[in-house]
Amino acid sequence: MGEKKGTVIGEALTLAALVAYQDGTVASRTLIDKQVGTVTVFAFDEGQGLSEHTVPYDAFVQILDGEAEITIAGEPHHLSAGQMIIMPANKPHLLRAVKQFKMLLVMIRS
Repeated sequence: MGEKKGTVIGEALTLAALVAYQDGTVASRTLIDKQVGTVTVFAFDEGQGLSEHTVPYDAFVQILDGEAEITIAGEPHHLSAGQMIIMPANKPHLLRAVKQFKMLLVMIRS
């Protein structure tokens, strides 16, 4: 089928295989980037994370592999492969890799 921004459209893919772990960093691959929202796959090396921040819209996170701690408004949540969480709009949140982990992030802006 067609291609757009490096993603194959109309082909079955394995999400966790779309981004590889990289030593000491966070890697990502954006699958959809539209005005109304984005879909991105991330790979976090152990100990890596995203510092506390807020966004003006809800964000859906599904853990694809490994283990993460996601803190929302000061409350930590330990998630592992197969689990998901919704981070509500305008609430501070941060992510940390307990072990290497991969996640799917879906943000809907409107």
